[in-house]
Amino acid sequence: MIDAVSAFDEEGKTLTADCVVPDESPVFEGHFPGHPLMPGVLLVETMAQASGYLILGLKRFVNMPFLAGVKNAKFRNFVEPGAPLTVTASLDHDGSGFAMTKASVSSAGASLCQATLVFKIMPFPARELEQHLRASAVRIGMPDRVLSR
Repeated sequence: MIDAVSAFDEEGKTLTADCVVPDESPVFEGHFPGHPLMPGVLLVETMAQASGYLILGLKRFVNMPFLAGVKNAKFRNFVEPGAPLTVTASLDHDGSGFAMTKASVSSAGASLCQATLVFKIMPFPARELEQHLRASAVRIGMPDRVLSR
C-alpha cells in the first residue's frame, strides 16, 4: 500500500511514508456502491505496513514484525479514491519479543485515523519472505544503511 518512504529517522525512531488511494479497485465494488470509500481495515493495514518497515529498518531486517494487535483505532474522516495519504509511524516500545508503534494517516494536513499497533518480533520464517521484503524496501526508498547488516 505504501508508495514511498519520505523520511526515516533512526534516532527519533520514526518513519513517514506516502501513498495514493487507487482510483479504481475491486474493494470499492462493495464499499460502497455509488459512494466508494477506502475500508478502515485497509487504513489499519497501511499504518501496519509503515510501522513494519520502521521496525524492519531499526532492526536492520534481522527479524520480522508480525502484526499482533490493534489498540485504540480511531477513524476521523472518510477516505475517497485518489486521495494522497501521508502515513507516520513512531516506535513506542521494543522489548520482550514485542514492539509497539503509534501510527496515523493524514491527507492534506487533515487527520484521518490513528492507532497503536502491537507486533510480535520473530526470526524470518522463510528466506524468501526476507528477500521479498528487502526488495519491497528498495522499491519504496528505504535508506541503504538499514538494508545492510
